[in-house]
Amino acid sequence: MSEERDVPARRRFDVADAAPLLLDARLAVTSWTTDAERLLGYPAAEVLGRRAVDLLLPDDAARISELVQRCREGDSWAGLLSALHRDGHPVPLMVRAVAVQQSGGPAHWVVLLADLAGGPGWDMSRSVLERMAARSPVGIAIVDTDLRYVWSNAALEQFGGGAAPRRLGRRIADVQPGLDAARLEAQMRRVLRTGEPVIGYEHVGRVRSAPHRETAHVMSFIRLEDDEGHPIGVYYTVVDVSERYRARRRLALLDRAGEHIGRSLDVLRTAQELADVAVPGLADFVTVDLLESVLKGAEPAPGPQDGTDGVPLRRAGQKSVQAGTPESAVGIGDVASYLTGSPPVRALADGESWRAARLDPLARKWATGNPGCRPTTFLDLGLHSAMVVPVRARGITLGITSFFRRNRQDPFDEDDLSLAEEFVGRAAVCLDNARRYTRERDAALVLQRNLLPHRFPEQDAVEVAACYRPADELTGLAGDWFDVIPLSGARVALVVGEVAGHGIDGAAAMGRLRAAVQTLADLDLTPEEVLAHLDDLVSRAAREEGTGADDRTSGMQAVGASCLYAVYDPVSGECSLASAGHPAPAIVAPDGTVTFAELPQGPALGVGGLPFESVELTLAEGSVLALHTDGLIATPRTRQDPAAGRERLRHALETHGQELEGLCRTIVDDLVPTRPYDDVALLMARTRRLGAEQVATWDLPIDPAMVADARKATTGQLAAWGLDELAFTTELVVSELVTNAIRHAVGPIRLRLISAQSLICEVSDGGTTAPHLRHPKTTDEGGRGLFLISQFTQRWGTRYTAEGKIIWAEQSLTEPPV
Repeated sequence: MSEERDVPARRRFDVADAAPLLLDARLAVTSWTTDAERLLGYPAAEVLGRRAVDLLLPDDAARISELVQRCREGDSWAGLLSALHRDGHPVPLMVRAVAVQQSGGPAHWVVLLADLAGGPGWDMSRSVLERMAARSPVGIAIVDTDLRYVWSNAALEQFGGGAAPRRLGRRIADVQPGLDAARLEAQMRRVLRTGEPVIGYEHVGRVRSAPHRETAHVMSFIRLEDDEGHPIGVYYTVVDVSERYRARRRLALLDRAGEHIGRSLDVLRTAQELADVAVPGLADFVTVDLLESVLKGAEPAPGPQDGTDGVPLRRAGQKSVQAGTPESAVGIGDVASYLTGSPPVRALADGESWRAARLDPLARKWATGNPGCRPTTFLDLGLHSAMVVPVRARGITLGITSFFRRNRQDPFDEDDLSLAEEFVGRAAVCLDNARRYTRERDAALVLQRNLLPHRFPEQDAVEVAACYRPADELTGLAGDWFDVIPLSGARVALVVGEVAGHGIDGAAAMGRLRAAVQTLADLDLTPEEVLAHLDDLVSRAAREEGTGADDRTSGMQAVGASCLYAVYDPVSGECSLASAGHPAPAIVAPDGTVTFAELPQGPALGVGGLPFESVELTLAEGSVLALHTDGLIATPRTRQDPAAGRERLRHALETHGQELEGLCRTIVDDLVPTRPYDDVALLMARTRRLGAEQVATWDLPIDPAMVADARKATTGQLAAWGLDELAFTTELVVSELVTNAIRHAVGPIRLRLISAQSLICEVSDGGTTAPHLRHPKTTDEGGRGLFLISQFTQRWGTRYTAEGKIIWAEQSLTEPPV
């Protein structure tokens, strides 16, 4: 055969199962035994006299001349050859040939043949096995049935515990006290009891060769038996896999970091997640200190921080293996101050990581303590190794993270520092994302707070409460809005609207609509006129932006928005409502009965269609109007069935009876999940009525002489209300308004005084021409009346009715009269 298969002749050949042959000088068979016949299948008659070379496979037969020469030179030869069995299959043989030299004659040969098929190997004598085991780089040991060492090789000494002679008769706990001997011996006893080997058992502990670091070993246990199958001990092997174990732990920690760090967009929570992941897998105590500007969402200066002694840091996260984090005197959110020139200050300044395998135990800790306290040393805290890693993301230094070891005796090494930098690098990106989100969310919330009413204005018409819940919980922005707008004559406008879309675009569109509604409300228009003007505004804005009625992707998302506008008069109890594609409000009567207003549904804003219509309702005092957006009653299941959503709202309103503020919150909690399907706004208003004693009315004939009577009646009414201090100004207002009505108006004239949040003076007539304020010249004989009214009253104006117009003026009851 082409490959060399010789073995040294000095090796012992076990003749117990060998078949002997005798060959003459020509290598012809002169003696053939029954063992040889059993081995190769040839009877003696077929072999005797034949050359032995003829029994070999061709490749091995070609080597015989060379082997004979080598055998003559060394007196013997041993090796592997393959013969051909009588039935044609090859037989691998271990061959030992010895030359027998006769005096004066040619050499004869004694050949021993041993079958290798199914055998344990060639020439496996005890000395061979001992040398193989003793020289193996794998630690090998044999213990008896009492688990005491009876043999071990030199490779086992690399783990400590002394040379092989020192182990004899001792147990594993005696030579390696840092290992969990009970678990290892339990595996050995199991193997002795069952006979089933344990392969690849991983054990982690501290061996005497490396007492300050955990090492990992893969061990295999195999039972040893005598010739009769009785257990006589356990044979085990040990391989050091510490590097593989540490690499696997590092990967596991990185996986855990990726899974647990950055689960939220909260800066403090992300910093705490970094500390939680690193303890106890990497360190025993970790602190995360961030720049104060980062916690506020502001933009830190790019690059490392200069002037580090003055840079404010705050503790954003910390974790210790000990309960209560006794190593730290700084709480979460408190200022973390460090000594000048300390590693944290240097890391923050130069942006480079720092590591100390062994801290000076008598050195003071870096963080400054409370004034008047004795300086604390690392020995006092039990800390012996440390790392400081700057928190950097996108070229910006956000803070520092410090790692310490206390219970684990092995110091931090370069691999630990690399792992810490990987941890902090991942967390830094999450922290920067959280910082950016904090900044953007704060800006969005400021926008939202400025777009929605901060508080409801004081008025006498209704008691109000509202609840708002956006679908976008991250930004808190939505396109729903509500409003309460005081109107003239002690009336109030109640508004609820909804813009398609969420987020900042929807909020901006909502803000534009809300501002427009407030402006239109100041004109004292009827509900259907307000919606008509609002519709024109939306359509014009869409055209200016090049947006069709069906395109809602532009900045002006108000196309298709809905709005409900209602005006309630506490004097008459009448409520006028109009809708632009908005659901009708629920009405809760004083007895608890719930109905829904029969309201004509006008088209959504900006889409065109039928004109808007309003309805007039008379509400009893104490009735509750529940104006809401579609998100309160519409869910993915009920969106196609509005009646089902209204029934849910009806049931909720009938079930709960409590103060209006609590009722509003309860209704939303009952009908809407924490993360709603759509934005939700609910405005609830309980109606009030002004008593007859708060309103005084006089019908006046068209006669200039009646102006004096009107002033006299006004003065008497003010005296009855205890408002004598307003008599002079009110007489002036009444005199001017009644005089103008008599002089320029047509039809009946009516004077009305209302005492509510303010003193309201109204003069109505059947005309449609409104007076205009102008600044009279010194030569003008008239035109000074309205100018004086504007100066002496809080506000004044004109509103139109079906019968004509009303000119009104208000005076504050809380401010002293001019």
